[in-house]
Amino acid sequence: MSVQVLKQFFATKEQALEDIVKTSFWPTTFVSEASPPLDVHWHDTDIHGYVIEGHTWVLDAESGERLQVAEGDKLIIPAGTLHAEGETRERVVYIVAVPDPRPVFEFLKMHAPDDPDRPGLETGER
Repeated sequence: MSVQVLKQFFATKEQALEDIVKTSFWPTTFVSEASPPLDVHWHDTDIHGYVIEGHTWVLDAESGERLQVAEGDKLIIPAGTLHAEGETRERVVYIVAVPDPRPVFEFLKMHAPDDPDRPGLETGER
């Protein structure tokens, strides 16, 4: 598993929402103001992020690659993938979509890299 960035995947908010309809995911809006980079972590669900405004980077901790994301890009983070959102120097607006409806702070909960509940650890996928 790894973080994917689909560069210039959409041109308008409506196109991003059309893709969300195709995936059957549930959308919400997330606004990140200027902030330092986050620690490496993982989430317990697949997350699709559509960058509507601004730019930043995401560390794919699995490969060590620092991936740039900007307006029009789609970010795909599979459940259990170690990553870290980068420093933001300006406001970044995302439409964030997940497979199941649930509170935003539940699906964005950051799990520690060594959390034994991390998907794939029991099967040796990592």
